[in-house]
Formats: sequence, structure tokens, C-alpha cells
Amino acid sequence: LVLGVQVKFADDCIGASAAEQAAALQPGEILLLENLRFYKEEEKGNVEFAEKLSKLGDVWVMDAFGTAHRAHASTAVIGQFMADKVCGYVMQAELDNAKRVLGNAERPFTAIMGGAKISDKILIIEKLLDNVDNLIIGGGMTYTFTKAQGGAIGKSLLEADKQELALELLEKAKAKGVNIYMPLDNVCADAFSNDANRQIVATGQIPDGWEGLDIGP
Repeated sequence: LVLGVQVKFADDCIGASAAEQAAALQPGEILLLENLRFYKEEEKGNVEFAEKLSKLGDVWVMDAFGTAHRAHASTAVIGQFMADKVCGYVMQAELDNAKRVLGNAERPFTAIMGGAKISDKILIIEKLLDNVDNLIIGGGMTYTFTKAQGGAIGKSLLEADKQELALELLEKAKAKGVNIYMPLDNVCADAFSNDANRQIVATGQIPDGWEGLDIGP
């Protein structure tokens, strides 16, 4: 056993059974709860659901760096019900690395930003514009930038209400002397499927009924 102890499993993450198993734990014992996402309340950041989770322990350790920007019940909302809360080793390492890079980076400093939504990354993009020389933007968010600049994106991912924000970010980058780089071409498909028809088209020239799925060659 990796942890040296037998891990106990709960058949739910809330409710009487989970609460009883948590209360019965002895020092050194471990209880793994059932997947939180079986409850839609988790991703919705439901306050009542978060409060129920909080009653299963005394200390909250947040170590899910990859989902820390999402206001889900277990990654954010639960904190308001826990008096003792800390970040874990992975989270601390990521924070230390970000602080080192943003504060003492070698020049020229180039950052690569991916992800589907500008809204998820707006704060870090604005922070990067104060520190980097070059910003490479990839992922689904590029289509919102492209659409905002008048390009055709077919049925690609789009945050329609963030187009003005995209243009503002480009203007901020220009004012700060930051070079913004986005894909020159895209791998497109007529369906989100392994069996779809595919083609490579220039950025801003995706036909109707097609969607950009990745950076081109």
C-alpha cells in the first residue's frame, strides 16, 4: 500500500453514511469519499452542499491547482465553513513557481496561455501583460479573439459576450509593448468526432458548419 494503511471508502460524499464513517475515523486512518460530481451541486458551487461537505472534517487542504480557478463547492465555497484551511504541497509549489517567474524572469520573457475561455484567464492575462515580452495564446479562447477581430470561426468555441474584452486585451498589450501571438492556421472538423471530415484552414477563415479544434501545422 502506498500510504501504509488500508483506505476506507464511502458510498457517498454527503449523507448519514459518509458522516458516520468520518466520525468513526481513528488517528492515522483515511476515508475516501465517493465522487463529488455525481451531485450537480458541486460544479454549481451550491452553498448548502458545501456546508454538508465541511461537516465531515476539521481542516480543509486545497491542493487541486488545476481547478482552483473554478468556484465549485469543494474547491472554493467550502472555505467559508472551515476555520482551519491551508493549501497543499502541489498548490504551494505552483504559487512559489509563479511568484519566481513573474518576479524574477529572465528576458526575453515569453508566456504561453491556453484554455477554452478568456473569462477563466482574464486576471492572469492582465497580470502577464505587466511582466512578459511575448504572450502566445492558444486553445479555444483564440476563436473569441479571432471573431472579435472580424474573422470567421464557423461553429468554434465562442464567448460572444467577451469579444469586446478580447479587443481591450489586445489594445492593452499593444500599449505595453507586448507581442501577442496566436495560431496562423487551424485544424478544423465538421463534427467533434474521430470520424469527422477534417481540413486545415487559415485563422479567421473557418467555413460555416466547421469548428476549429487545434492549432494547425
